[in-house]
Amino acid sequence: MWADNETERDFLNFSGVADTVAEIIVQARGRPISIGVSGAWGIGKSSLIKLTQASLAKRPRVQDEREFIFVEFNAWLYQGYDDARAALMDVIATKLQTEAEKRETAVDKVAGIMKRVRWLRGMKLVASDAAAVALGLPPMGLLGGIWGLGKRALDGVDQTELDEAKKKAGEAAEAAGGLLAARADTSPPREIQALRDSFEEALEELGVTLVVLIDDLDRCLPSTTISTLEAIRLFLFLKHTAFVIAADNDMIRHAVRKHFEGVPDDLLVTNYFDKLIQVPIRVPALGTQEVRAYMMLLFVENSGLTEDVKEKIRAGVCMQLRQTWQGKRVDRAFVQSLHDDFPEELIGKLDTADRLAPLMTTASGIVGNPRLIKRFLNALAIRMTIAKAQGVGVDEAVLAKLLLFERLGSPNAYAELIAGASASETGKPTFLADWETKANAGVELKLEAPWDDPFVLEWLTLPPGLAEVDLRGALYVGREHAPLITPEDRLSSEAADLLAGLLEHPDMAAALKDRLAKVARAETTVMMDRLLDRARQEQAWGVPPILEACLAISEADPAQGPRLAAFLRDRPPVQIEPNIVPKISDQPWAAGVFRAWEEGDVARPVKNAIKKRS
Repeated sequence: MWADNETERDFLNFSGVADTVAEIIVQARGRPISIGVSGAWGIGKSSLIKLTQASLAKRPRVQDEREFIFVEFNAWLYQGYDDARAALMDVIATKLQTEAEKRETAVDKVAGIMKRVRWLRGMKLVASDAAAVALGLPPMGLLGGIWGLGKRALDGVDQTELDEAKKKAGEAAEAAGGLLAARADTSPPREIQALRDSFEEALEELGVTLVVLIDDLDRCLPSTTISTLEAIRLFLFLKHTAFVIAADNDMIRHAVRKHFEGVPDDLLVTNYFDKLIQVPIRVPALGTQEVRAYMMLLFVENSGLTEDVKEKIRAGVCMQLRQTWQGKRVDRAFVQSLHDDFPEELIGKLDTADRLAPLMTTASGIVGNPRLIKRFLNALAIRMTIAKAQGVGVDEAVLAKLLLFERLGSPNAYAELIAGASASETGKPTFLADWETKANAGVELKLEAPWDDPFVLEWLTLPPGLAEVDLRGALYVGREHAPLITPEDRLSSEAADLLAGLLEHPDMAAALKDRLAKVARAETTVMMDRLLDRARQEQAWGVPPILEACLAISEADPAQGPRLAAFLRDRPPVQIEPNIVPKISDQPWAAGVFRAWEEGDVARPVKNAIKKRS
């Protein structure tokens, strides 16, 4: 399994791009710079940010070159818990405070920054009025009420207005935790300018360049996105600062458009964005070579090879990728040439990656997206683990090909594939034979619905061919997607329809009771088999939806009740939850289940629930 996290290890040959971003920051030589790293969800923006930070951190410093210090800010983490504008200001101020204390310089200036950040936050300026003040517009919130009274004071006031002013000042002082009363000689515009001045002076005295890395901005709601962008504006274009902002451009433009809702001019949206981002950089799309290399490196990472061997292979692959424009290839043979002793299991996985890469690059549901590739491989790994645990012999390449169709092909076509394998005494979908032959020979193949999909034509050419492969084992370990019905399990059309409904919408089982009562008893046995297969995947037995389906079958055919009772008695005690007790207490077989649970190691609340029902 592979974690879905950013990494500082380059699996995608992004180091060249990261080094370029780092060089732009270095060449700015203290001038403010803002860089936008754009790309779709899961394409590798976060990893590119990490690689940029690593590139800057490991650069040898030349004489008189300033040290880089980094602030990492993920606006998504603060969404719903804190105002992103205030949070970013706090994170930056806290970082400067840590550096000042460590270097024993600029401590007073940084302390002033901290006070001003707290004051602005206490005034609730950051919550709604910072953008208005920064843009020279009148504030709208509590601060706006005070400023409005102040403006009227220029024209003279009466006693009523004086009382109102006292009330407003009291509210503001309370909201600001007393800070407003303590700083009565200032105003928000002065504080903002003083904050910017103190910030520049502190960086100058510390002798550092601050690099702020903003990530996951495109995951945020529009209000959080705008709030973060407005906070960036407070620090933007100050000496010795660099902002690297990772986000999907389209999502950011959507947030800006939402913020200026009602303004039809798209040019305004573009200008707003372009003023924040000086240097736009797009994460490069992955081709077949990069996808193949990425998948192979993921398999190497999860292997039993030593860390130094893994690093040697990774470095060799990335070096080869830089030369693919010259016709060099990254494939299984090349990767094997980087080390003398690959385990046989790893060689098989490299072969799987070699064969899957073209479809992973072109299939519309993945199109070379690293996150989606990783998720696909994780799903494949889970099914292989299930196969080994249950003693089912499955070829990984066959399972990968089926999983690919399941994820990207037509659901109706996949159902026909399962039906074709199920109808065969040998589990072979022989109807694919002619299609596979023609597809591999390059003969034009016109298929009817639901097979009339360009993906199918690519999939048919992907090795191994499946027409002469027994698919029962592979379909069995993937049965959470669709039930595997073998020849001896064949159901009538009505029973098959009911089973599909119970598996897809088990929580709606009660609506099917009248139809279930008319199903032949031999067929309800098969249906309960399939439901219990699905139920074994549950890890918590309160009232999961699949229980509704099992109860519906047991009520339609009382002979299935003892089977369900035996299944529940066999669940690990830690999985049993108290709310299952009232759910099954009126079943004729419930007493035996409760007795087994009371005598076993189920949790005390479960036993208490049983006693209460008794």
